[in-house]
Amino acid sequence: MTRPTTARSLALVMTTALAAAALAVPAHAHHRSSGSPLPAVTPRAETPVLHDDDAGGNADADDPAIWRNAAAPGRSLVIATAKEGGLRVYDLDARPVQSIAAPPAAGPDDAPGRFNNVDLVHGLRLSTGRADLAVTSDRGHDRLRFYRIDRDRTGGPLTDVTDPAAPPVFSRDQAEINDQRTAYGLATWTDRATGKSFALVSQRERTSITLLELLPAAGGKVTYRTVRTLDLPSTFRLPDGTSWTPCGEPGELPQVEGMVVDPADGTLYAGQEDIGIWRLRADLTGTPELVDTVREYGVPGVYDEETEECAPGADPGYGGTRISADVEGLTLLTESDGDGYLLASSQGDDTFAAYDREVGDDNEYEGGFRVAAAHSALDGSEECDGAAALNAPLGSKFPRGLLVVQDGHDSPADGDRAATNFKFVDLGTVLDALDD
Repeated sequence: MTRPTTARSLALVMTTALAAAALAVPAHAHHRSSGSPLPAVTPRAETPVLHDDDAGGNADADDPAIWRNAAAPGRSLVIATAKEGGLRVYDLDARPVQSIAAPPAAGPDDAPGRFNNVDLVHGLRLSTGRADLAVTSDRGHDRLRFYRIDRDRTGGPLTDVTDPAAPPVFSRDQAEINDQRTAYGLATWTDRATGKSFALVSQRERTSITLLELLPAAGGKVTYRTVRTLDLPSTFRLPDGTSWTPCGEPGELPQVEGMVVDPADGTLYAGQEDIGIWRLRADLTGTPELVDTVREYGVPGVYDEETEECAPGADPGYGGTRISADVEGLTLLTESDGDGYLLASSQGDDTFAAYDREVGDDNEYEGGFRVAAAHSALDGSEECDGAAALNAPLGSKFPRGLLVVQDGHDSPADGDRAATNFKFVDLGTVLDALDD
């Protein structure tokens, strides 16, 4: 797919402005913490383990979304990605409700479907009427896929309503798709001023974020069109005047995955994994600002081809103190009075950071927490990829709302098999921990 001229022009214009913006690390990023341990919350339930191997269908838990059933909140659903394992749907007891396979490869030598991130759109106008949708980024095919949500549908609540003619997001042809610099992170947004719905999609191994307008197609299907694309910086000017680029595999740029949009004001928060959290307009106009940086910001590194790892150099002390790379799993915890928190997964130290939702308060850091083991058979969350919070009553199971977090290392382990799943946490315990 060829991007519109407006998208290319915007990317070029933004390069100089973003380079300057990268100099302005927020003041609170350098505040030293008291050293007190973060409070711990424990999960109430966990989904069945997924295994990223042939026997497990190459299923790898990644990103969740919470769909609230307004008519019967206790029958709400958690919809989550499992990469090559497709989509999983769970009830509030974390029991499987439906499993949807990722699409097969286009050809014998092509990349298979791989669902990376998922988000929801409520009341999108289709040719057959309004519907709630689950939207997922299919990294394998460089496309978005759409699933209509009907809680009581025979055969499962999700139905594929993707327009077969939906174009690749970033790639021009199948060869580029197979290179897998494709659709990666995902956040949805409905513009309250126009009523139009959008998806913001990041590109794997690149700094690009693109804005796609979601559109109805014939037969109740859904497609999209590119509105504009923005490129975040890959190189940063440090306070000592030197330039720094985070270490990575040759040819890779510091990518974005975790993203969320505040529906109240159309603010997009984007986690550039090795850099920090950006705040920008969801329509991708204006100049992005760094809310916070990872501890590793500014640390030089050398990539070792043999070990496929980066050997870090001396830390010059320019990084933040709240989050450790990778920063992922961004989600909003909203409150009825307009307050609330931006939550971010700090993968490097298995914690979660909370920032004030108010842009007027410069998204000030408000505290953090860990998701720790409830008991020997119900562990916590490590190296969390994705998270979703919903501050609304969900029946008797979660009357104070729900936080769902991915666990990158479920235990007890089954030998050497990679094991992942999702933990369900009472959101009230998170609010209590942050308010203490």
